[in-house]
Amino acid sequence: MNLLLRTLLLFLFSRRRSRLGFRDVGRLRMRVMPNDTDILRHVNNGIYLSLMDLGRMDLMIRTGSWQRLRGLGWYPVATNTTVTYRRSLQAWQRYVLETRVVGFDDKAMFVEQRFVSDGEVYAVGYVRARFLKRGGGRVSVAELGELARIDPAAMPVPEWMTRWVDDIALPPSGASFASDWP
Repeated sequence: MNLLLRTLLLFLFSRRRSRLGFRDVGRLRMRVMPNDTDILRHVNNGIYLSLMDLGRMDLMIRTGSWQRLRGLGWYPVATNTTVTYRRSLQAWQRYVLETRVVGFDDKAMFVEQRFVSDGEVYAVGYVRARFLKRGGGRVSVAELGELARIDPAAMPVPEWMTRWVDDIALPPSGASFASDWP
């Protein structure tokens, strides 16, 4: 419920905030709410991923991409994520969630997100996202480039990100992938 309310507020207020370019860093000032925390009173690891959704949504709204995506019936889905935790965010602590587009591979967009408090990075997350069409099918990187009015080829991802995607790849969703522990 907490994130639903935050999402609704985000939609309301992000449209009123300053516009951003596609390569700009979006910044959301936030506070750790008690229901963001676990029994140890720090932000639960699963909550970080949900909060990152808010940062990406804010960036899409403020660049004007969200409205164009919805008009075309396109929507983003995370295909790969990783988060590295450096320090714990505690209940009621203020922080800034920074979000920026890193680049593109041949199928998806990569986003970096940082949780920053008092100038210090507490956690960093990376998301690889594809875009799908409501009527079925995938949005190509070329189509995304047209929508964002950028050249995706001018924004290649760092080599480590390509290795990361290759190293954790699963078979396609249409292929069989039985759970068979050694």
